[in-house]
Amino acid sequence: MNARLNWRDDAAIELAPGYTLAAADGTPAERLTGVRLAVEGGFVHVAVPGADDIQVVSAPAVRRLAYPRPTPADD
Repeated sequence: MNARLNWRDDAAIELAPGYTLAAADGTPAERLTGVRLAVEGGFVHVAVPGADDIQVVSAPAVRRLAYPRPTPADD
């Protein structure tokens, strides 16, 4: 993975209608949870556990991103 990206663990991504990402088993999904994600220059990089490749979607394709709030120990 690109070490320069600011990765967020245990995240969720929901895409706008008509857009999909590949789940770990390869099936298309509009919503995935338990993924790692990073935002860079208008694109979201998504690492799905169990999948070999990092998927990249443009920001307009994204409806919602969520990830846990950092705790003081994470800073």
